[in-house]
Amino acid sequence: MGFLKLIEIENFKSYKGRQIIGPFQRFTAIIGPNGSGKSNLMDAISFVLGEKTSNLRVKTLRDLIHGAPVGKPAANRAFVSMVYSEEGAEDRTFARVIVGGSSEYKINNKVVQLHEYSEELEKLGILIKARNFLVFQGAVESIAMKNPKERTALFEEISRSGELAQEYDKRKKEMVKAEEDTQFNYHRKKNIAAERKEAKQEKEEADRYQRLKDEVVRAQVQLQLFKLYHNEVEIEKLNKELASKNKEIEKDKKRMDKVEDELKEKKKELGKMMREQQQIEKEIKEKDSELNQKRPQYIKAKENTSHKIKKLEAAKKSLQNAQKHYKKRKGDMDELEKEMLSVEKARQEFEERMEEESQSQGRDLTLEENQVKKYHRLKEEASKRAATLAQELEKFNRDQKADQDRLDLEERKKVETEAKIKQKLREIEENQKRIEKLEEYITTSKQSLEEQKKLEGELTEEVEMAKRRIDEINKELNQVMEQLGDARIDRQESSRQQRKAEIMESIKRLYPGSVYGRLIDLCQPTQKKYQIAVTKVLGKNMDAIIVDSEKTGRDCIQYIKEQRGEPETFLPLDYLEVKPTDEKLRELKGAKLVIDVIRYEPPHIKKALQYACGNALVCDNVEDARRIAFGGHQRHKTVALDGTLFQKSGVISGGASDLKAKARRWDEKAVDKLKEKKERLTEELKEKSKLESELANFGPRINDIKRIIQSREREMKDLKEKMNQVEDEVFEEFCREIGVRNIREFEEEKVKRQNEIAKKRLEFENQKTRLGIQLDFEKNQLKEDQDKVHMWEQTVKKDENEIEKLKKEEQRHMKIIDETMAQLQDLKNQHLAKKSEVNDKNHEMEEIRKKLGGANKEMTHLQKEVTAIETKLEQKRSDRHNLLQACKMQDIKLPLSKGTMDDISQEEGSSQGEDSVSGSQRISSIYAREALIEIDYGDLCEDLKDAQAEEEIKQEMNTLQQKLNEQQSVLQRIAAPNMKAMEKLESVRDKFQETSDEFEAARKRAKKAKQAFEQIKKERFDRFNACFESVATNIDEIYKALSRNSSAQVGWSPLPNQLLPSSVIFPSRLPVPISIQTQIQILTHLPSPRHSWALRTLKSPTWMASTTTVWLLGNASGLWTTYQAGKRQWQLWPCSLPSTGKADPLGQLTKTELRPPEALGPKDTQRSAKVKIVWWNLDCIPVSLSTAAYLALVFLDLSSPSTLIRSACPHRPLHVFSPTSRLLLTRLLANNPFPCKSRSIITFHPFTLSHSPPLPLGSPP
Repeated sequence: MGFLKLIEIENFKSYKGRQIIGPFQRFTAIIGPNGSGKSNLMDAISFVLGEKTSNLRVKTLRDLIHGAPVGKPAANRAFVSMVYSEEGAEDRTFARVIVGGSSEYKINNKVVQLHEYSEELEKLGILIKARNFLVFQGAVESIAMKNPKERTALFEEISRSGELAQEYDKRKKEMVKAEEDTQFNYHRKKNIAAERKEAKQEKEEADRYQRLKDEVVRAQVQLQLFKLYHNEVEIEKLNKELASKNKEIEKDKKRMDKVEDELKEKKKELGKMMREQQQIEKEIKEKDSELNQKRPQYIKAKENTSHKIKKLEAAKKSLQNAQKHYKKRKGDMDELEKEMLSVEKARQEFEERMEEESQSQGRDLTLEENQVKKYHRLKEEASKRAATLAQELEKFNRDQKADQDRLDLEERKKVETEAKIKQKLREIEENQKRIEKLEEYITTSKQSLEEQKKLEGELTEEVEMAKRRIDEINKELNQVMEQLGDARIDRQESSRQQRKAEIMESIKRLYPGSVYGRLIDLCQPTQKKYQIAVTKVLGKNMDAIIVDSEKTGRDCIQYIKEQRGEPETFLPLDYLEVKPTDEKLRELKGAKLVIDVIRYEPPHIKKALQYACGNALVCDNVEDARRIAFGGHQRHKTVALDGTLFQKSGVISGGASDLKAKARRWDEKAVDKLKEKKERLTEELKEKSKLESELANFGPRINDIKRIIQSREREMKDLKEKMNQVEDEVFEEFCREIGVRNIREFEEEKVKRQNEIAKKRLEFENQKTRLGIQLDFEKNQLKEDQDKVHMWEQTVKKDENEIEKLKKEEQRHMKIIDETMAQLQDLKNQHLAKKSEVNDKNHEMEEIRKKLGGANKEMTHLQKEVTAIETKLEQKRSDRHNLLQACKMQDIKLPLSKGTMDDISQEEGSSQGEDSVSGSQRISSIYAREALIEIDYGDLCEDLKDAQAEEEIKQEMNTLQQKLNEQQSVLQRIAAPNMKAMEKLESVRDKFQETSDEFEAARKRAKKAKQAFEQIKKERFDRFNACFESVATNIDEIYKALSRNSSAQVGWSPLPNQLLPSSVIFPSRLPVPISIQTQIQILTHLPSPRHSWALRTLKSPTWMASTTTVWLLGNASGLWTTYQAGKRQWQLWPCSLPSTGKADPLGQLTKTELRPPEALGPKDTQRSAKVKIVWWNLDCIPVSLSTAAYLALVFLDLSSPSTLIRSACPHRPLHVFSPTSRLLLTRLLANNPFPCKSRSIITFHPFTLSHSPPLPLGSPP
């Protein structure tokens, strides 16, 4: 315990400056005359210990500063500090400083808050609020003058027990009210139990019916449990499969993210390389510019040299040609001279041969001159006589010649037609081969099934068209005409469109295979109704030009700029970044993906279409488009057939009139194709018709012509015979003269010979004339060729001299350019190496893109699988909802381990009829709420749970349904009992259960209230008693010290000659023959009584030989309740003690012979029992609640292990009061068998009361 060691004061009240007072002893008295500062020192101690200003005899804190009350403060601050000393610890300093109008607190010179300061003082036992550390003037007299109630209030304030008074009263009221409620509910429960007994008999009549009904219900429950169990098994299986797929998707996403990060890194590296490449290209351009500045002089010199060389080469060639011509012409002239000699020689030989032949044939073979004249005269006469026949024959000859020419023409046309037909057959054969190639291409194609079917249909149609082309051209032409008639459109292309078309054709020619064409020309809506919607979605991309790569697109843009064409949009397939198509959108009802309603060719432009269309959806009407766009948890881009477009951002656009005008371009495109097809088919049809008609007419015409020719030949033959007769008559005499049969023989032989000889002679003359003329021409040309050779020889010599000079100049410029070219080549090599690095990096990026594409493809596949699983899972959930809904509607009570039947929704489990996606969300929320319902399948047979196969499950379900139908049939044949009796019984049961619950709740509330009350009561008592004991002990010591007599006691008034309510009478010590195990068993099964009691085992008396006996000391009412709880295991034999009427019957308890209970007969005393309880009724002896436990503890041999005490308040300090304190102390000391260890925990304070006693123990002080 510590003490105040030192006080240091500075400018506090009457203490000016710094003053140190001390050191103090543990007991120090301060004396002095009035006004010497004793009270101010007391105020200083109070101030440093945290006392309020109002208790220091000043109004404000400033008034505590020296001189402040008279308006002359010695300083603006003051302080008081104290040194507190404790044994075995360092001294601590507490200081309180006045700074301005506030206080500052310090502990060991460290500034702290007030609450920390107060906590440290409380640890020392100094309570500022209780003021338990100072005794002010008049305080002793005030306490001495207080009555017991006021002193009790003082003790409560000092011990802080008064803080709990309000809570104590509150808890007590609650306890009393709870006990009253318990009693009320007990009587109410008893009355309702009687009503239940009356209704029980009526209920038994309905038991049989109810049992049958319960069997039906159990069968229904069994059937529904069977269905629900296997439904949940399937749902669990699907959930696991879905979770597995989702994990795979997450893995793929992580892998894709990793690949995308790698791709981004490669792009950064590529960008760096391309910048380096551009820097090299810049240097190359600079060198090119430098080279271009130096190159013109070299080019000029080289051109001059080249020009001279070419001129020299031309001169040499001209010289060579001139020499060749000269030689050739000279040779030709020699040949002509030789030919002239040869012709002359041949003429001479012919004349000689003719002369010889004439001499050998004689006169007969040669006509005389007069015979020739006669021949001509006769010939003229014959012609006159046969003139009519000759004219007719000439006419026949002309007609015959015309018919023959016509026949030849027809024959030629027939041959040509047959050739054309063969050509067409060859074309058909080529088409057939093309068809076979196309069919082979179809079989090896890896396109999607839909594209394959479309292409197969088109190719099949083309095959059939090629096979039946000739037979079906007319029909196809009619169809084309009908389509043209339906279209009724004859558009005229503007100059602007023509210009764009020309540029389109130009870039197609410049980049064949790289430029595919405009998007509108490469695709077509599958149906006409989609034209406006597709036009709206494609928008400005309709006229976009699709190319294979970004480079091609840039080259085309440069070309269009050079041609001063209008700006165009290009879609390079290798540059477009396209998101994969969301396969789930194809499952939406009332909508299709826009890309699915477009037919396109070639297949690899699909990427451009995906870029233009995205995941846009086309709907039949505006309502469906709006619902799908904004009605779900996820927004979509949708378009209606009338062109109304709903963007994800919420923007809605229309423009039907403009869209219809734009959409007509699809029809115009179709019209152009139809026109081209019509013209082609028309030409083919005309050609075919012409060929067929000609071929059909060839035969009859040829036959007619042949028939006419044959008829005319016969007529001509007749005419010739007539003319021959006339000639024979005219030349009859002439023929005899020359010795021929007729003139025709003469004309055919003799005249023919004469004509041949004359013709031959004329040929010889013509050859001589021709050769002479040609020989003169060749002589003139030979002279001119000789002059040209001389001229070209001079020119070649002059050009060779000039070329030598020009080559030297060219070499000088070439040397300068070579040096620049070497530098440029180095830069180009660097550029080529950097370009190779860029290409390698592009290749790496392409590989990464392929990986990314593969990952996207795998992700799409997994998403499809997840969608399929989710669909199955949704169906199973719908089935479960329907089963639960059926159970609720049929009032089938399912065993639920979690949730209730009220959680089952009555709404339908399908949202197909909803106008928006909100229906799907509502159904999902219903399924989620019902998923929280857990069904207890403990009642379901294990055999039914083990069914796995679908057929087995179906068979078991049919068996359960059949059994249920049989039970329901039996139930329907039984007459229904009086259900009102059952309702009455149920009502009474519910009422009884409700009352029981209320009774139990009231009992628990009463118990809880009592425990709370006892707790606050004990805490209040502990606080009060601790303070009271401390005060009593110290007062006793002080009183003895003052009286200087160690046996002196405080004087109290004489005690009345009767027992106080808190006094006790206790028995003497008795033997203990029972085991601890038996006592524990008894106390475990007996609930705590409402009154304290002590348990003690005694040696059995003679009338209870060989029987273990338990003696109870306590109140009768409490023990009876105890006995009621344990009467099935123990026998209760109450016995009584004699009432002596004396104040101290202690000796009587040990001398009194115990009498057996009156309830026992002679035979009963001989019965053996494991445990028999003998009850000492101590109602005649006043015993307080806690005193009984204390007495048993002290006087019934605590050292024995077989002693047990059970009390309502086992830990409460116990005080024993007796009117004969000396006798009590003597008995306690004489009968105390405790070891020394236990003696220290018990303190005896014998004294005699002289005034009014304190309140009974166990109650508030």
